[in-house]
Amino acid sequence: MTNSTLEKVYKNIKKLRNEKGYSQMRFAELTGLSEDYISLIENGKRTPSLQRLIIIANVLEVDAYKLLM
Repeated sequence: MTNSTLEKVYKNIKKLRNEKGYSQMRFAELTGLSEDYISLIENGKRTPSLQRLIIIANVLEVDAYKLLM
């Protein structure tokens, strides 16, 4: 993925998480990921694997490809 695509993913995860009303702590609980990891993703410091993107998308109730748009 290009840097601009990755930036979209990071921003979309944060945007959709906020729209669902999930704190990073609650979102971490729902995804099984750590709160620190969620923060690193949203701040562009970590790139989640495809498997983790699918988990995130499932919790956000969106198709995984929508994280790229």
